[in-house]
Amino acid sequence: MTRQLDEQIAGRFPVGQRLRVLDVGMGQGTQALRLARAGHKVTGVEQDSAMVAAARAALGAEPEGIQGRVRIVEGDGHDTGVHFLPGSFDVVLCHGVLMYVEEPDALLAGLARMLAPGGLLSLLVRNADALAMRPGMAGDWAGAMGAFDSTVYRNRLGLQARADRLDAVKASLAGIAAPLHAWYGVRVFTDGAADDAVAPDDAELAALLAAEERAGRTDPYRRVAALLHVCGVRD
Repeated sequence: MTRQLDEQIAGRFPVGQRLRVLDVGMGQGTQALRLARAGHKVTGVEQDSAMVAAARAALGAEPEGIQGRVRIVEGDGHDTGVHFLPGSFDVVLCHGVLMYVEEPDALLAGLARMLAPGGLLSLLVRNADALAMRPGMAGDWAGAMGAFDSTVYRNRLGLQARADRLDAVKASLAGIAAPLHAWYGVRVFTDGAADDAVAPDDAELAALLAAEERAGRTDPYRRVAALLHVCGVRD
């Protein structure tokens, strides 16, 4: 997904432009810190206090110049309008959040309002059109049959979450004046990997990432990815 995001940023903004980035649901700050290291000014919003603490600790280990480019706000992604003026950001990220939001339209509308004209909205959602893949590949036939027509699933943490169909996300983006610009699949081949799987060596990891990246932009493979990386552009 990082490669996909960088591709979209490079194709949308002049080389060397210092972007204003909002990361809603920043978690421990992986993307926020990476973009700050690239020279961008990043604001992260996170409501989980443990994640906020982890992000602050990670930020504290960075050089002073990078620390000065990152602001962390503890709060709910629905409240962006309380903290920021409309049009304040060039890029808005919301990765791995919408699956925990029962009614996402209000959140999406708020995120779109944060974007300047021509700004990039990057979403990472669970792919409802592929919910049967994981149980099916594991030989759980009852689970696979139940997943075909569902948008609800239980994740590896045991939490019930919600998945999105690409057509529905596309319609939502059109409705918030940030129409679909590009989309990718994420975790096409590796979704079934065990949580405790041993990390591959550098050569195998490079090969794995190359295969995933190719599949993530190629039909029909990307349509059965566990996750969808969806990018909209603000009118």
